[in-house]
Amino acid sequence: MRDNKKLELRGENLNMEQQTERNFHHGEKPNKSGPGEFNEENAMNHDSENHDENSEQKESAGTEKTEAKNSTSAKEEVDYKSKYFYLAAEIENMRRRFEREKESTLKYGTEKVLGSLVEVLDNFDRTVDAIKGDDDIKIKNLRIGIDMVRNQFLSVLEGNGLKPVVSVGKPFDPNFHEALAQEESEQQEGTVVKEFEKAYTLNGRLLRAAKVIVAKGKTNN
Repeated sequence: MRDNKKLELRGENLNMEQQTERNFHHGEKPNKSGPGEFNEENAMNHDSENHDENSEQKESAGTEKTEAKNSTSAKEEVDYKSKYFYLAAEIENMRRRFEREKESTLKYGTEKVLGSLVEVLDNFDRTVDAIKGDDDIKIKNLRIGIDMVRNQFLSVLEGNGLKPVVSVGKPFDPNFHEALAQEESEQQEGTVVKEFEKAYTLNGRLLRAAKVIVAKGKTNN
């Protein structure tokens, strides 16, 4: 009976060896590990799992970097737009300021020159007033000639924005008049009764105030 068992074991071993040899010829590697033991196939499976986990971690990190980069790009774009609108507004303000300065220069750039020329008009007026009461025919003709030149000169100045202001007989206005004195008069108190220098405006802005004498009420004796 023992001999029969030995024969059976030998037959099983022989079958196993034949099976191993066939697997070897077909390119299969024999599995010499038992359950729970380390073998090459288990190692490959373990490496594959680790590789998948690493790939997922890399993909997650890459996604986070992409999102951060997109967020930074969006913020930079907003900053660039804000700077663009700010510069555009500054340029527009500069353009408007330049236009105002240009307009002001055209209107009032001659203010200093015209301010000096009105003194020439004052001299024409004083000369005409000084000789207008003379009955000599030559003096009368001279006065007419001076008056013509004076009017022509004033016309040129008016073409450049100068305009005389009428003061005599008007209520005293501190915006246009400089009071030198007061005197009793039949006119209403506060009325300009005499004028020593005319007032002039340049394009609507006061160039020179008039020097005047203002009426005051009569005193009762």
